Amino acid sequence: MRTIDWRDGRIVAVDQTGLPHDVRMLEIGTTAELVDAIKRLAIRGAPALGVAGALGVALAVRDEPEDRDRDIKALRAARPTAVNLAWGVDRALARLGDGPDAVLAEALEILEADVRDNRALARRGADWLLEHAAGPIDVQTHCNAGGLACVEWGTALGVLRVLRERGALGHVYVDETRPLLQGARLTTWELARLGIAHTLVVDAAGPSILARGLAGAVVVGADRVAANGDVINKVGTYPLALAAARAGAPFLVAAPESTIDPASPAGDAVEIEVRDPDELVHIGQTVVAPPGTATLNLAFDVTPADLVTAIVTERRLIRPARGERP
Repeated sequence: MRTIDWRDGRIVAVDQTGLPHDVRMLEIGTTAELVDAIKRLAIRGAPALGVAGALGVALAVRDEPEDRDRDIKALRAARPTAVNLAWGVDRALARLGDGPDAVLAEALEILEADVRDNRALARRGADWLLEHAAGPIDVQTHCNAGGLACVEWGTALGVLRVLRERGALGHVYVDETRPLLQGARLTTWELARLGIAHTLVVDAAGPSILARGLAGAVVVGADRVAANGDVINKVGTYPLALAAARAGAPFLVAAPESTIDPASPAGDAVEIEVRDPDELVHIGQTVVAPPGTATLNLAFDVTPADLVTAIVTERRLIRPARGERP
């Protein structure tokens, strides 16, 4: 099953707000519909957002020429922290002078390349882990960086899939990922479908999993990698990196080259998305805080480069903690 695809002139995508209980597909025919799906996280995950951005440009230049510039601007800004979205928009838009068919062809190439690239980085990540830890390797992960965050394979979970194929994966500890529970809802769903043994833990327990020696490595994805090697990922990643450093466990980031942003010199230059306060004070329909409670719903955090043992992409291995820069 592909998380996002192009079919009969429309974007078809898994509606990730329904998981794990309701597997339903969205059919998206306009850029406005796509922006809405991205903002409410029906479509999410950095590589998938890159594909969505490119396909959204194809929709805009084909069907909405009078509103094209406005709609593309709104699409590019729908999730400001994840650089892949703007990357996909800009790459497809660069073919505009060659006509709508060329724009669509570029978008479809981005879609197909995502599968190839993620398989390549997953193999590289598994190779590197096996050089630094004896299998079977027990791994901790945060948020969702599996097939649901990409087209069909996955970045961080792609690495785990390769380890499993090689008989080198032990147990996987999954952080719940408050407040929208991408770990609890999405990662556990994917791991169950793959038949990978896993245990769900609350976010606050994540560092203790490493301190107790239950996991020997951390593998996560990324929404942006700055030019100095700082990693911007789902909030809660930074504490895991601190705990991994204390425990002497490798901290591996699996992300395609499109996630590396040379225009951002360091993590503090990246806009961190602040989301709706209701996400913090509600669990489902249940209110869990008194009325009027102030909130700060940061969607991402910055892990400094010196805490990142390695970054694997489809092309290379980067070791920020040793001073290597993307």
